[in-house]
Amino acid sequence: MELLDVLKALSNETRLQIIQWLKQPDVHFPKPLHGDIHEDGVCVSDIQKKVGLSQSTVSLYLSMLQKAGLIKAKRIGQFTYYKRDEENIKKVMERLSRDL
Repeated sequence: MELLDVLKALSNETRLQIIQWLKQPDVHFPKPLHGDIHEDGVCVSDIQKKVGLSQSTVSLYLSMLQKAGLIKAKRIGQFTYYKRDEENIKKVMERLSRDL
């Protein structure tokens, strides 16, 4: 986890909203037809619908958040699901608290 990657990922309002929405996915996204929203995450199509941007932009944003270690991806069939990586987020918060 590079701190600069984290700060870049969070420097965009939409990416920041996505990570905030994923903190309480059951409040911000529809209940999935299969699986558990907390265990599996949120389908990329549901994130795209909520954000209202093109698929390519949303994919780029999610890729940046994943590279920064803030979210994890899980492939189920033909769909990709995303959820927060709480362990890495905790490490980021500890590092910011220690270094800044």
